[in-house]
Amino acid sequence: MKRLKSLLAMLTLVLTAPQALALDAPKGPVILTIRGTLASPNVGGTAQFDLAMLESLAGRTAVTETPWTEGKTAFSGPLLRAVLDAAGAKGKTLLVRAINDYFAEVPMEDAGALDTILASRMNGKIMSVRDKGPLFLIYPFDLDPKLYNEKYFSRSVWQIKEIEVKP
Repeated sequence: MKRLKSLLAMLTLVLTAPQALALDAPKGPVILTIRGTLASPNVGGTAQFDLAMLESLAGRTAVTETPWTEGKTAFSGPLLRAVLDAAGAKGKTLLVRAINDYFAEVPMEDAGALDTILASRMNGKIMSVRDKGPLFLIYPFDLDPKLYNEKYFSRSVWQIKEIEVKP
């Protein structure tokens, strides 16, 4: 009986302990690097993602209008919060940086409270740099029309290459 209790206690400990799963290393070309305070870095203190890694995370499709596209457009990709969770990112502000070094400050709460996505596909096709890819931060304009304003437009960075997580 004593042995059974010990076994149950050990099993309970294993099942309730925080899981700190390591992030796999990218196998394809890296399209996103996350820097900052990360619990799950995979390459030299950063979290690097290839397209397959991003597409394996929880995501969604938003069919919406934007000021930068004509008519309704379908954007799909991982939820920003799923990407940050995979990296174990901790902080208050995100510096979302584009290939041309343009950047926008995005409150971390936008990732948690809103279904923002890092769109990698537009109308089902992988976005090229010419088409605002490889990643485009899309706010859920389709779910909440109140977000369709300059405040969120200025945070909607395209051609994203890096996210820095600031304290």
